[in-house]
Amino acid sequence: MPQLKILISGAGIAGCASAFWLSRLGHDITVVERFPTLRSTGLQVDLRGHGVEVMKRMRLEQQFRAKSAPETGVQVVDSRGRRWAYFPANRSGKGLQNFTTDWEIMRGDLCQLLHDACAGRVKYVFGKWIESFQGNNDDFVEVSFSDGIKDQFDLVIGADGQGSRTRKLMLGSNTPDQITWLGGMYFGYFTIPRQIQEGEEYRATTYMAPGSRFILTRRHRPDRMQVYLGCKTDSDRLKNARRSDVQEEIDAFVEIFRGAGWQTEDILKALQEDTDDFYCERLGVVKMTPWYQNRVVLVGDAGYCPTANTGMGTSSAIVGAYVLAGEISRMQKGPKIEDHYSKDELLMALKRYDEKFRPFMDTVQEGIAEGHDSWDWIAGSSFRIFIFNLILAIASLLRINILGRFALREDVGDWSLPDYEEMVKK
Repeated sequence: MPQLKILISGAGIAGCASAFWLSRLGHDITVVERFPTLRSTGLQVDLRGHGVEVMKRMRLEQQFRAKSAPETGVQVVDSRGRRWAYFPANRSGKGLQNFTTDWEIMRGDLCQLLHDACAGRVKYVFGKWIESFQGNNDDFVEVSFSDGIKDQFDLVIGADGQGSRTRKLMLGSNTPDQITWLGGMYFGYFTIPRQIQEGEEYRATTYMAPGSRFILTRRHRPDRMQVYLGCKTDSDRLKNARRSDVQEEIDAFVEIFRGAGWQTEDILKALQEDTDDFYCERLGVVKMTPWYQNRVVLVGDAGYCPTANTGMGTSSAIVGAYVLAGEISRMQKGPKIEDHYSKDELLMALKRYDEKFRPFMDTVQEGIAEGHDSWDWIAGSSFRIFIFNLILAIASLLRINILGRFALREDVGDWSLPDYEEMVKK
């Protein structure tokens, strides 16, 4: 069986999932990650819909469950801490997931799980990244790395996130980056030391404040709390903060959220004094056609970031990696010349990946870039927040999964997860 020499840029969820499947098929896989170690940071993520089925096909369900976050559901509170609504996780195995799914896990734990599942057959290189590449050759991609070394690969996979360097190199300096920023929308993620109180339980809690601000708290362990600060703002300070200047980003969030009510002041104090894992995300949607060029292809947020608003970033990465590997596996059924695949065969596999998975992502991303102004209506004033909380209270009372059905994008219509015989046999 011909073996492809494949380079994957990025050891996040999309990169590790791609390495898992492609190495299982017997290909020669190298993963480069610019961070010096596998990143164990990041807050809670989940799997939904077809993402759950792919995890089962990986035969990693037991390992996933062993690392699952214990969250039972999400409650909605007001500025006085009064609960208006509660939406429990859907543990039935049927229908759409709620805000809290039956498949919750910390991002770092999921990366470690995927890494460990294929580490024996994949070469991981940390503290190194792609500096440039030449991808027009019919036989290989020549890659120059940050340490000055050059090498040749049959295929390069960009799995390096929303701000993908691989995507920018693939598009070239004369083509604008294919990302649409959701004007003034930001998330701040961090954890703080906070001992769980009697009766608190492992519930997520969300609070909306006037001025298009919201706070979400979650627990994955008894002595520490996850905090998500979300806002739609015209703050010049946050807009102009350099991505490397974490302290300036923190100060900007403190400035924006000061006086928001509920537990905000305690959270901001802990953010300034007790946090060492703060990360600021500028929300943007990546849309491009196609997801490949010559022998370079994108997977996960690098090719089709759907934003945190959809709840589908992790599942999209997991499913996309599966479909990409599956279409490459179908090359192995076709004719080979001198025990090698031709460029045309590889491009056909990448084309099939694009055509097969694009309807899934089109559904997930539909209207996201156009609909982000809804935040202005929902959290624009105390009265509007009252109305929104009332709607959620009625939905909770009637046990209507309003968040899973209308807010998140798990439902991808009649799109079906492909079956790949070669993947199953392995």
